[in-house]
Amino acid sequence: MFGIDGKFYEIVSAIADLVILNLLFVLCSLPIFTIGASTTALFGVTKKMADNREGYIVRTYFKLFKENFKQSTAMWLILLMLSIIPTLDLYIVNSLKEGIVVTALKGLLLGFALAILFVFLYAMALQSTFENTIKTTLKNALLMGIGHFPWTLLILCITLLPVILIIFLGKDAVSIIYIMLFAGFALLAYLNSYILNFIFKKYM
Repeated sequence: MFGIDGKFYEIVSAIADLVILNLLFVLCSLPIFTIGASTTALFGVTKKMADNREGYIVRTYFKLFKENFKQSTAMWLILLMLSIIPTLDLYIVNSLKEGIVVTALKGLLLGFALAILFVFLYAMALQSTFENTIKTTLKNALLMGIGHFPWTLLILCITLLPVILIIFLGKDAVSIIYIMLFAGFALLAYLNSYILNFIFKKYM
């Protein structure tokens, strides 16, 4: 059990890999405009980990970061610009008097924001797996997200879990922030990678 081929060593090794991967993701995302490339590299590694073929974490991460930098950055910036629309609209709608129409508008804008989020997640994961143009990748991300909606809903729940916990915990949410900085982003990507691998295998 405690040998180099035992389960304990395998678990400890996986945790160490996630911590290293999370550190790489956080550091490479600091310039903000690099979040797309960082996320693509993150999914590229976690998808391999979920498929038991991770190899060298650091080398693979930077290889994927460099190879996909241009397209991932372009897609990230496009989706970031699109996300400004529901954000500003929600700010305006929140200042209006509560009513059925306002509630419906809030729901619509929230749905639009969640759609942008799942397109981003699918697009970055697709970019790390398939070679396509930016337009095709974004289109496929949207179609896959809608076509596999129950799985997409689960991916969104996993991704937004820290945000939900922070909202409910309030002042006690500091521990969640520490976990995210320590290994949280990599862990969420790792969990989502099992779902994404399952979906993507249908198109390979």
